[in-house]
Amino acid sequence: MTITPGSPDDDRPADDPAPGSVAAPPDPGQDFSADRRFFGHPLALANLFSVELWERFSFYGMQAVMAYYLYYSLAEGGLGLPEEAATSIIGAYGGTVYLACVAGAWICDRVLGAERTLFFSACTVMLGHLALALVPGLAGVVVGLVLVALGSGGVKTSATTVVGSLYRRDDPRADAGFSIFYMGVNIGALVGPLITGFAQTSIGFHWAFGLAAIGMALGLGIYVTGRKNLPASAAVVPNPLPAGAWARPVLGVAVAVVVIVVLFVLGVLTAENLSTAVAIIVAVISVGLFALLLTSPRVTAVERSRVRSFIPMWLASVVFWSLFQQQFTVVTLYSDVRLDRSLGGWEMPIAWVNSLEPFFVIVLAPLFAVLWTKLGERGPSTPVKFAIGAGGMGVAFLLFLPWAGGTGNTTPVLAIVLIMLVFALAEMNLSPVGLSLSTRIGPDLFRSQAVALFYLSISLGSALAGTMAGYYDPSTEGTYFSVIGIAALVLGGVLLALAPWVRRAMQGVR
Repeated sequence: MTITPGSPDDDRPADDPAPGSVAAPPDPGQDFSADRRFFGHPLALANLFSVELWERFSFYGMQAVMAYYLYYSLAEGGLGLPEEAATSIIGAYGGTVYLACVAGAWICDRVLGAERTLFFSACTVMLGHLALALVPGLAGVVVGLVLVALGSGGVKTSATTVVGSLYRRDDPRADAGFSIFYMGVNIGALVGPLITGFAQTSIGFHWAFGLAAIGMALGLGIYVTGRKNLPASAAVVPNPLPAGAWARPVLGVAVAVVVIVVLFVLGVLTAENLSTAVAIIVAVISVGLFALLLTSPRVTAVERSRVRSFIPMWLASVVFWSLFQQQFTVVTLYSDVRLDRSLGGWEMPIAWVNSLEPFFVIVLAPLFAVLWTKLGERGPSTPVKFAIGAGGMGVAFLLFLPWAGGTGNTTPVLAIVLIMLVFALAEMNLSPVGLSLSTRIGPDLFRSQAVALFYLSISLGSALAGTMAGYYDPSTEGTYFSVIGIAALVLGGVLLALAPWVRRAMQGVR
């Protein structure tokens, strides 16, 4: 007798396809829990995996060489800026990328929906890399970094929102799905610096930026071919902007641009303090967004409790990212002046250091995905994972101490390999888990804003990484690494102690 799936005679679970069969794709708007065509996950995850891979290829490929482009001398192909200004610009840029996630979330929720926001944001990223490749001098840097920051902010929020739409709040595959998605992020982050770093040392900085643009173009092409597999809900605008309500946001953007230009003209904003200014702005916006979610009459009591539970984890995330993003500021400087990159008479391109951590994440991501899936309810709770992530970054910075206080390029490559391994272990406990949590912890009417809040923690941490780099000096690096390493360990311990309260306040969100 033939048993039709879903018929009264079919006693299998609803999400269990017939033996030997492949789960049929769900209809638009239907539950995706039965779709297991991509390593046990919905097929749409494969397309999102791909576009994020190529977006990160372009993003990290450019960022791996940008600091050197800013502070290398004109004779070396750079712009000759002071190191403090270069690291501040990198920190401000990193912070602005994730600050732009707020605008991306607003556009997702009120104007375009997540799927269309993702497409147009990816186009903006490609244009930014083209500007860096084709426009010379500081003009190219300003135009290119602004476009990449705005586009990447939109991509991050919208892609995460679309991935989250593939899973129910209680779907145990969610963390594993985000770990797979995160593997795509890190494949791009691994390959990008390898290719652009080699191009920079061989044929110049602008060729490296051009390769980043080509990578984003490839990602766009693949994304367009797979848009039909995305859930129909990803195109829905959950809280549409009323007709004629454009004036206020457009005016706000115009005023902000004018204020920034005036502050630069007056000398209040400079390259050296740019990251600090971005950090202050992000902190204020974050407080305002938390206040909105906690006071809105459209948020239920259960949803409000979940938002409160997110506060200590958000603070831990800020500390984590303020250390993690120093691989583009302090670790970049350290690799230039303290790392021995000579291997058998061949000198490794300096940008390749930025590929070490993504390599370890690629190796670890499937292992963590399997681990979280196998452990299920027996695994560590989300606040415990956050505590491990923050504390792990403290351990990573303390590992610099055996080589602190030396002079010249004397630190062996194996030392930075070990440190980047600990970076990756810490990241796997917090970043993909935080992405997953942000799609499930937010109120129903403000889900993209909850995702944006997580990215604001990255924004604030990235900006602080640029500010903190101003205090790094090879002659006193032992003190620098000790202070921030111990501080991160203490914070991890505090969050671990708060974990039982946080878990109760999460009200059923794992």
